Amino acid sequence: MITDNKPLVVEHIYKASPTRVWEAITDIEQMRKWYFPDLDGFCPEVGFKFTFSGNSDCGEYIHDCVVTEVEPGSKITYSWSYRNYPGMSYVTWDLYPHEGGTLLVLTHKGLETFPQDLRDFTRESFTGGWTYFLNEALPKFFDE
Repeated sequence: MITDNKPLVVEHIYKASPTRVWEAITDIEQMRKWYFPDLDGFCPEVGFKFTFSGNSDCGEYIHDCVVTEVEPGSKITYSWSYRNYPGMSYVTWDLYPHEGGTLLVLTHKGLETFPQDLRDFTRESFTGGWTYFLNEALPKFFDE
């Protein structure tokens, strides 16, 4: 269970330029290949609303998100909530040039606002999900 308000932070260094990583996390066609294939749309503009579904062995969840902050090429934040469940969180992707590549720092704040009696909303579940996307899915996408 999430017992405090500490944000979840996951970092990964890619052998890709910040521009290339930015495109992978903000271009709808690229995002559909490594992130969530059923994104209904995406645009890195403040106020843009988007949804997607995610499945687990506990069921399907509809994610409702709104872009809240954009620094083109280096930072994007969006709200992250679940339809029909209480709670609101924020996901921030920060990009930093790093030794010919890019350091991506993902920060997910507000996890404690989700129902803590559901396994899919535990800190461990979020850690596993973000670790998979940043350490496996995105590097595999860059290698293709």
